[in-house]
Amino acid sequence: MKIIELIIDENDEYSGIDAISLVEYPAIEENWVALKENKREYKFKAVDDDKRILMGALLVPNKMIYRKDGDEEYYIHFTKETVKKASELYLMNGNANNATYEHIKEVEGVSLVESWIVEDKEKDKSALYDLNLPVGTWVGAVKVNNEKLWEMAKVEGSIRGFSIEGYFAERAIDRPKEQIEENLSAEIEAGLKLLEIKQSIVKSQL
Repeated sequence: MKIIELIIDENDEYSGIDAISLVEYPAIEENWVALKENKREYKFKAVDDDKRILMGALLVPNKMIYRKDGDEEYYIHFTKETVKKASELYLMNGNANNATYEHIKEVEGVSLVESWIVEDKEKDKSALYDLNLPVGTWVGAVKVNNEKLWEMAKVEGSIRGFSIEGYFAERAIDRPKEQIEENLSAEIEAGLKLLEIKQSIVKSQL
């Protein structure tokens, strides 16, 4: 199965991440953690109505993400270098307030207020919430002042993670068959769930 490395084309002014999307099934398969002021006591989806902050992985390096376009099946992934560069360009381009719901509808009241790259799994801030993220992961804290979206995250559980939107160049690479098949079932399941998301969801919930 083909593997495509997504890279940032420095000669293309549109290359990079444009927005963060709040979704039910994150392609990176990492759920956010809602923060409360007492960070050591409240972990895993602890919610604070005043702070309204969600924290989690925005982009995980070297993670094979299953994709299917028509009859074509393939994997995409990002290197640590691309993840870091994408995180920097996102803020440099002033995109911290750009957000969507399920990659379909632009939404207001969602802002990236904190952003960093994991450099040490044990000492990183994300370890306080047992996120157990790989070195090189781009982590973000997102403040949600949108009442409906906060309700969907806090009560309904229909928003469970982050996904990213942007433009990247492609580089086809070859990988050993064993490496591809290691997480095949989980990746296919995640990909199929993403394909099930339709615009009707947005119309019924927002």
